[in-house]
Amino acid sequence: MGINWHDFFIVGNPLILGSQIAIALTMVGIVAGVTYLKKWKWLWREWITTVDHKRIGIMYILSGVLMFFRGGVDGLLMKAQTSRPEMQFLDAQHYNEIFTTHGVIMILFAAMPLLIGLMNVVIPLQIGARDVAFPQLNALSFWLFFSGAMLFNISFVIGGSPDAGWTAYFPLAGKEFTPGIGNNYYAVALQIAGIGTLMTGINFIVTILKMRTKGMKLMRMPMFTWTSFVASIIIVASFPIFTVALGLMTFDRIFGTHFFTLSGGGMDMMWANLFWLWGHPEVYIVVLPAFGMFSEVISTFSRKMLFGYKSMVFSVVGIAFLSMLVWVHHFFTMGAGPAVNSVFSITTMMIAIPTGVKMFNWLFTMRKGRIQFTTPMLWALAFIPCFVIGGVTGVMLAMGAADYQYHNTLFLVAHFHYVLIPGVVFAVFAGLYYWWPKMFGHMLNEKLGKLHFWFFVIGFNLTFMPMFFLGLNGAVRRSYTYSVESGYAPLFLLSAIGAVILAIGFGFLCYNIYWSARYADRNISNDPWDARTLEWATASPAPFYNFAKLPEVKSLDAFWYMKKNNEGLSLKDDEIKEIHMPSNSGLPFYMGVVFGITGFFLVFEWKIAALVATVGILAGLIIRSFDYNDGFHVPVDEIKATEKAWRNIDKGVNNHVS
Repeated sequence: MGINWHDFFIVGNPLILGSQIAIALTMVGIVAGVTYLKKWKWLWREWITTVDHKRIGIMYILSGVLMFFRGGVDGLLMKAQTSRPEMQFLDAQHYNEIFTTHGVIMILFAAMPLLIGLMNVVIPLQIGARDVAFPQLNALSFWLFFSGAMLFNISFVIGGSPDAGWTAYFPLAGKEFTPGIGNNYYAVALQIAGIGTLMTGINFIVTILKMRTKGMKLMRMPMFTWTSFVASIIIVASFPIFTVALGLMTFDRIFGTHFFTLSGGGMDMMWANLFWLWGHPEVYIVVLPAFGMFSEVISTFSRKMLFGYKSMVFSVVGIAFLSMLVWVHHFFTMGAGPAVNSVFSITTMMIAIPTGVKMFNWLFTMRKGRIQFTTPMLWALAFIPCFVIGGVTGVMLAMGAADYQYHNTLFLVAHFHYVLIPGVVFAVFAGLYYWWPKMFGHMLNEKLGKLHFWFFVIGFNLTFMPMFFLGLNGAVRRSYTYSVESGYAPLFLLSAIGAVILAIGFGFLCYNIYWSARYADRNISNDPWDARTLEWATASPAPFYNFAKLPEVKSLDAFWYMKKNNEGLSLKDDEIKEIHMPSNSGLPFYMGVVFGITGFFLVFEWKIAALVATVGILAGLIIRSFDYNDGFHVPVDEIKATEKAWRNIDKGVNNHVS
């Protein structure tokens, strides 16, 4: 396809023109700021080339927050468009593009990096390891994710956004109906980011199986580690399916094959099956680690062990197994027949059983507990009723016959927002407030945190609860407008007002991050929450080697046990040995850049240029093959100095046993 240069930049839309100017000014500002502060070397040494799992985790989290902002703006634009009947704020094409990018960004470029970021920060610390199993692969995973995310995000100012929905169903996503390059961005950018996610899944499975400290048996692992472990297995099981599907889509769109195009003998339903074989487990990839976060938070702030630990573990495994067996419930209305619909109705409804077990376990954990209403705990408490609403409406949708009524309406949209926002976003917020001291050495402000909580939760319910009733009254999804006579206007307006309140809540989080970075007390202990798991046994923020001496685990809630029995908290000089750590590397960043360049050429169907760019990828692989850097040893004196700095402060670890 010969792209014309006048089609390169999107022009003629004032919203996009404003975005182009804002992007250009932001980039100029960043470059000028870093240059003025003379931070380029620091940026390269401490962040761009880092292989430290904690810093990679922080970069994931920052990227996720930025993408959450971008996806949130898309959501606000949609709500502005539907706030009044027959509104002309967005035209139909722009609305299609916005709801497509909103879905993709929120699921793949906001929820995933926020969760993977917290997994990166926390899991090696929770299992008493020094790092992940493959540190350089971990950095490569991040840079491939970042490259894919940036490639997808430039689509709305360069070339045009994808517009076939986040599911990209064929034939709509094929060349016949969308001849522009928008859906090329979908195929290529998601492929690059997906490869990074797949490698992350492999890395965490190996890390958790092979790098647990002495005494940490599988049934002594903290619940967040368990849920992340199971989520990683689902990643390895499901992401290769999506990789193949996106590869075939790329061939269809760019090289003229017909895997999914009916006119050429392909099967559009094959795309739908491959997509949902990945897409439905993807929901559990993001929800399961969130369940683990709630478990940590509820246990810590109830001052009790998690109720029914073993049943929680078996429930997680059960949910993961069932998640791979339910994808056909997305096709109830596509003529699969009563027998097939019945089987997938039953398997879908069965997921409610292990999920219900977890709900009761959290409630029984709080029973007779000494509950502290901190900001992380508030998010956990709000999650339970909101997620139950999402779960119950999910059972309604799981009934094949009833689904014919609900399927293409806003009822379904409300359902999955009631699952994903409490089940993922609330958890991420709880996790950020909870583990912020471990990442940055200071806490987020509690007062601002509670403002964030109340505005966001009230705004969330005002936004999405009306959509249940709109859906039951027949309001269809993916429609950019509606008539005055429909009677939908009051509920749509209420939903739009809720979205504004929700956005104000998110604004309080952003301000909290800024305020706390400038003014929060740095003289905090390693264990400010009086917590239970091993990540709190080392300094806040954790040193790059994590533990001067790897801890030994003797029970569940290992750090709580150590504090109660006053074991393993002190460190003698003769116990400190040299520590081996991996060296920084610029190769993962380089690979992210060349993957991005190759992807950009592929999006524009400049095949020769893309082929030339792949030489850069091969060069990176060859360089890595001959990389004999075996890391370095941290000298004993440096470890002693680091440990003394945090162990001798007034609020040291021994003062926090209750």
